[in-house]
Amino acid sequence: MEKNPISNVTSVTVMLFVILIACKFGQAVLEPVVFAVFIIAIAWPLQKSMQARVGKAIALTVTVVMTAAVVLALFSLIAWGGREVVEWIRQNLDRIQEAAMTSTSWLEEHDIFVFTLMAEHFNGASLVRLLRTVAVRVNTILAFAVIVLIYVILGLSEAEFVRARIASLGNQMTGQRLLEGGRKIGEKFRTYMFVRTIASIATGLAVWGFAKFMELEMAGAWGVLAFALNYLPYIGSLIVTALLPLFAFVQFGSFETPLFVFLGVSVIQFIIGSYLEPVFSGSALSISPPVVLFSIVLWTFLWGALGAFLGVPLSIAALTICEQFPSTQWVADLLSGGRRMGAVAPRPS
Repeated sequence: MEKNPISNVTSVTVMLFVILIACKFGQAVLEPVVFAVFIIAIAWPLQKSMQARVGKAIALTVTVVMTAAVVLALFSLIAWGGREVVEWIRQNLDRIQEAAMTSTSWLEEHDIFVFTLMAEHFNGASLVRLLRTVAVRVNTILAFAVIVLIYVILGLSEAEFVRARIASLGNQMTGQRLLEGGRKIGEKFRTYMFVRTIASIATGLAVWGFAKFMELEMAGAWGVLAFALNYLPYIGSLIVTALLPLFAFVQFGSFETPLFVFLGVSVIQFIIGSYLEPVFSGSALSISPPVVLFSIVLWTFLWGALGAFLGVPLSIAALTICEQFPSTQWVADLLSGGRRMGAVAPRPS
């Protein structure tokens, strides 16, 4: 007996709502697991290709070391760029306060005192409190990284066993659909990270070159931060686009240069985000831009910065699984934005 379409929609909506509530309240437990699964999906082909030649133990060790090195390098770049910015702020506190006071002249003439109030409260003590908060957050991140590393090691060592267990399910059709979904999710995750990496490199180089052209201080740090923050879709580019003009205003003390910097960085972000990334990804990810933006906002609300990074991969995984089952295929068709026209569910052999 065929289910009513309204019943299908209601069931999916209720199930999604329950999952999101569980993710919000179970953040501390689920975050490292989800992040580890994301890393495993990307790194697994490397281990699989090596272990036939050098054995599972060596392949696992090499894969974990290489993965940890890549993640550590990315976080080291972020830490270096952030340290450069913090040091520049520390050395230019007087210039920052002077620029903040100067910029309020026109507003005060029109009885708007918001920025004056902010300038009065911006001092060395507030910066120290901010740095202490960052230090506590760094300790939390280190603990989180250790937990993720343990999950990655265990997950890579058990990947073949899990695959065999899924293949041996009593319902062979369901098992094969899950395996096919998992294979496609891994492919899409790797495509997604390749696209983001290419776009991040292009963004970092472009911002660095533009900052050098504009004779901005810390051009190298801005290029590095633009590269690293671009891994956070929309949010990362928004941070860079907002901060660069502010620092340009402090450095040059005029409104013309910050405006030009804002326009230049916006053009860079638009060209790379709206042209380069779609050219590389094409229809491989099967997800529409509005869903991408909604995913980022939703998961940022649920899990913060890590949610902003994982929002798109989580949506890609959910839609890919929906593709595999007739009862939820309509969800993938609806949210893919026409990017999977003609797609059909896999048939068991």
